[in-house]
Amino acid sequence: MIDLGIEKMLVIGAVALVVIGPEKLPRVARTVGTLLGKAQRYVADVKAEVNRSIELEELKKMKETVETAARDVEAAARDVETSLQSTAGDLERSWGTTDAAGALAAPASYPEYRHPKKKWRLKQGATPSWYKARNGIRTKALSGAARVARYRPRKFN
Repeated sequence: MIDLGIEKMLVIGAVALVVIGPEKLPRVARTVGTLLGKAQRYVADVKAEVNRSIELEELKKMKETVETAARDVEAAARDVETSLQSTAGDLERSWGTTDAAGALAAPASYPEYRHPKKKWRLKQGATPSWYKARNGIRTKALSGAARVARYRPRKFN
């Protein structure tokens, strides 16, 4: 780049003063300033465009790496799925029986396990019912209408 020191700038200014003259020098200086400003803006725009293109290339490279990673994961998932299917097929062959849906079925000689005292529809609380009855704790839930009917004060006629 051009090496402009203070001494060279003074020489250029003195020559411009002599050549252009003191009347036209301010107008020429303004014009040169605006042209330099436009040139600086143009250079800044070019730099920004170059930076944007570099970032775009980096983003494209990143996108490609993510896509290749996704393809690798899909391939691995397919490999796992095929190995699971082969293992399931081996198990079915070794077990020997399958139902209509293709799932493994247990042999008919073993009955289904059932808990001996489990009644699903009956809720059993932790507090014994004899304790609740002795202390006056409610054992059954009442609906709103039943509660109103039960606890409404009676009118004496």
